[in-house]
Amino acid sequence: MAAIHFKRMASSIALATMLAAGATMVVAPDAHAAVFERKKETQGELGKVIVNPYKVAPLTAVIEREGKDPKNIRVTVLGKPGGGVDISYPVSEGALLNHDGIPIFGLYDDYVNQVKVEYTLDGKKISTVYKIRTNPFTARPFEGRYELKPKVEKAKAVKGFEGRLYMLTMMGNADNKEWAWARPDHKAHGAGEWLEPAEIYMVDTKGEIRWFFDSEQFYDKYGRSIDDQGRIMSMHQMPNGDLVFGMAQKYFRYTLMGEPSFARKLPRGYIDLSHEVLPMDNGHMLLRVAKTNYNIPGTKEVAHTVRDHIIEVDDGGRVVEEWDMVEIMGKNQFRKDLIVGLDARAVCLNIDMSADHPVEVKESIPYGDNTSTGAGRNWAHINSISYDKKDDSIILSLRHQGIVKVGRDKQVKWILAPNVGWTKDMAAKVLTPVDRNGKKLNCENATCKDTDFDWSFTQHTAWISERGENNARFATISVFDNGDGREHEQPAVSQDKWSRAVEYKIDEKNMTVQQTWQFGKERGWDWYSAVTSNVKWDAEKGTYWMLSGNVHLLSPERTQGIINEVDPKTGEVKVELVLSNDKKPAVYYRSHLVKPENLFRY
Repeated sequence: MAAIHFKRMASSIALATMLAAGATMVVAPDAHAAVFERKKETQGELGKVIVNPYKVAPLTAVIEREGKDPKNIRVTVLGKPGGGVDISYPVSEGALLNHDGIPIFGLYDDYVNQVKVEYTLDGKKISTVYKIRTNPFTARPFEGRYELKPKVEKAKAVKGFEGRLYMLTMMGNADNKEWAWARPDHKAHGAGEWLEPAEIYMVDTKGEIRWFFDSEQFYDKYGRSIDDQGRIMSMHQMPNGDLVFGMAQKYFRYTLMGEPSFARKLPRGYIDLSHEVLPMDNGHMLLRVAKTNYNIPGTKEVAHTVRDHIIEVDDGGRVVEEWDMVEIMGKNQFRKDLIVGLDARAVCLNIDMSADHPVEVKESIPYGDNTSTGAGRNWAHINSISYDKKDDSIILSLRHQGIVKVGRDKQVKWILAPNVGWTKDMAAKVLTPVDRNGKKLNCENATCKDTDFDWSFTQHTAWISERGENNARFATISVFDNGDGREHEQPAVSQDKWSRAVEYKIDEKNMTVQQTWQFGKERGWDWYSAVTSNVKWDAEKGTYWMLSGNVHLLSPERTQGIINEVDPKTGEVKVELVLSNDKKPAVYYRSHLVKPENLFRY
């Protein structure tokens, strides 16, 4: 005790002496000394690593800068040993400032990733390999599903294409169906009832998941808020890499790191956003929606419409233009020639998949998401929008009618579909198929003979293609031609169905159309997708990349999503990925090619 008393007295004398001399000091009690002596442990010259910094992108991270100013930054997420794919990209000063650190993108899930980070700090070149642990991929558990990840059945990429990354949306089943934009009996509904949030993830050319989006962070799966439900289907990237997409009653913009830019509700009076949220060069967006409380033409009845309106909203979310396709198409909303040739299983995926079901068209069919004719029903099923800036027009894929170009004056410019069932005024706007020399082809009704030309049937993504001519006279579009109801009928044997990616060159002056390329027809049933899917041109590689999103959906076999990149000049398949899942009717909706080198340039 005497010794302890002496130490305390000595310390008090020393403290008094220092204070008298004007000195200052901080004294920590012995019990807390470890707190003041602790050093911050980091893996390199910068700060700590934060995984999933914005809560919705679990395979991303930020290495904090800790007040330092690294320059000439390059990140490389090293591929797994034995042939894994490296993901490498530069990081601009703007990206560094935005994240207050170095953004890390493209990590493997459930893995200790090795990430090489190179930069210059105070004139000195530094290279550090960080070890970053991630959690497993978060799948949507629902009845009948037993696999967390898609099964990789095939993964092939030729030299020069090994580093390609493809984003996918996959849709499954709903948790409940208590809400619907419908009448009280809930027998008719729209996109608001699609309660299953899509799984959005990215795969490399080995089929490995390198990014995924945790959409449940902003999604109400319990059905208590209809504004927070629906499926994510469409997705597009902005020039800076941001992702834009829609979910029934809202549309969103996020960075791929998971930072929210905005989440906007649809303007009042519009519902059922799905299939397309298309950014425009002027900051506006084109949305495929439906209209609430619509006066059904020729009646006193009021109902919600189904997938037949387009709106343009400005950068504040305000409506600046509306395309009411019921009004624009007039009596052609009752055109049924393709509709009666459809397999209902390829429209309503909640019915018995084991047998064919023809679509019926009759007056007793209730209003709502029911495939039939006329406003208030699924007569059009618009599933894509493309904006043609040369004449300020939009090109629409009407799955149940054809491909239609419409001006801002709300006048139809041309129709790409068989010249069957149209009113006289619209029949005059149907394009005439010709060969490369402009000679008219032998096409009657919905059939062409002695030619490779064919119309698209129940198509998706009729988008302008920069591969071909696009000027005052010509327009070139690429289309995923699903092929259900081809020639307005069902084949005797289902396995005779086929899908394809196809390119058309349209002479808008002479009102003709030439087929200039196709892929997939030769692969028949094993590449056939009854619904969804897309194709788009990549100018950098000179390829078309595409997704056939639900191969074998209408069979007992596992449903496949097949990604291809193809050189249209040679027909060579540069990339082929075959992913499959164990739960029907889960389908892939779209793919998107992501280029990491463009993500952090701004």
